[in-house]
Amino acid sequence: MQKGPIELEPFGDAALRVRLPEGTDARALLRTLRALRGVIDAVVTERHALVTFDPPHRPEGLAEAIATSLAPRAPPAGPPVIEIPVRYDGEDLDEVARAAGLAPEEAIALHAGADYTVAAIGFLPGFAYLRGLDPRLSVPRRSTPRARVPALSVAIAGPYSGVYPFASPGGWHLLGTAVAFTPFDASAGARLALGDRVRFSPVEGSRAGGR
Repeated sequence: MQKGPIELEPFGDAALRVRLPEGTDARALLRTLRALRGVIDAVVTERHALVTFDPPHRPEGLAEAIATSLAPRAPPAGPPVIEIPVRYDGEDLDEVARAAGLAPEEAIALHAGADYTVAAIGFLPGFAYLRGLDPRLSVPRRSTPRARVPALSVAIAGPYSGVYPFASPGGWHLLGTAVAFTPFDASAGARLALGDRVRFSPVEGSRAGGR
């Protein structure tokens, strides 16, 4: 719950930023901000919201709209769960399992058994930072990033999991490969949106034997 007035922080001459309290419904807040008259775009992360606008036309009622969207309310029905099939054959699977004191099959079961929520979109078009990783699998980024991570790699770092939409440099630990999933399409945009719920499911070829 928000305590005290909403404090808007100038972010250049055409944007405003606000720090968000714990438990903010990021999905609902993003809709609220983008619907405000005068707002060109809005970005919501786990800790901040940012709105951009045409400098001569600063949006009115921005603080009030944010405060209203943060007020306690009955929780809405959540979005449907998006299932991402994964072949757990990643280069770092054994290393992650060893760090957690688990067998690779147990690490797979923990990763696939968690419920994830899209906390932010960034880094690459369609790359979703997924919250919900079992703390036992929380490992820091690799000390030496890879120059090339294959597209559709399913990876973890810190409290997050994610799917690389394209081949790119990257420092996360690779657990497997997403199957029959397109994180980003040039015509449709990102497959996952802020607040979406996600689960991973092992498929044939996984160390756990698939299902």
